[in-house]
Amino acid sequence: MWRSYEAATRPWQENEQETLTELANSYQLVVWNDEVNTFEWVIETLIRVCGHTEEQAEQCALLIHTQGKYAVKKGDYDTLKPMCDAITDRGIGATIEAVTGN
Repeated sequence: MWRSYEAATRPWQENEQETLTELANSYQLVVWNDEVNTFEWVIETLIRVCGHTEEQAEQCALLIHTQGKYAVKKGDYDTLKPMCDAITDRGIGATIEAVTGN
C-alpha cells in the first residue's frame, strides 16, 4: 500500500517541473534580416548551427525576410548563446531575447 502512495503523482512536484521547464525555455534566438546575406547563406547557417531541416531553415529565412526578424530557436540561455555567436560569426545579425508573456 505505501509503495503505491510513494509512486503517486504529487501535484506540487508537477507544478515545480512545469515552472522549471518554462524558465529553461524562456529565451529565444532571434535572427535579423539584412540586405547583405543571401537566402542560401542564411538557410545553410540555420541548418548547420541550429540543426534545422532544410524545410525549417527555408521557412525561417522567408519569415526573417518578410518580418524583419524571426525567433528561430527557443531554449535556455546557455544552449542558445553558442548558436548566437556562431551565427554572428558568419556575418548574420542575431540576438538572444527573453520570452515575455508565455
